[in-house]
Amino acid sequence: MTSACMLIRTEKGKYQEVVDRLKQVSSVKSAFPVLGRYDIAADIEVENATELGKAIMKVNKLAGIVFTETMPEIEE
Repeated sequence: MTSACMLIRTEKGKYQEVVDRLKQVSSVKSAFPVLGRYDIAADIEVENATELGKAIMKVNKLAGIVFTETMPEIEE
């Protein structure tokens, strides 16, 4: 399994709509509003790095998203 945390900036006032859309994406295990530079944090879990790329592209295409930053988990 490959996991990542995605930080998401939304259009002004659109964060709840985006959270609701994210919860319908199968690779998104949780999504919730946060305070700070980003509006939403989302936990993504997929089978491998290729699927992670696909999941990131799918999320980036959702309406209301301005930009994202993805931090994949690493193994030591």
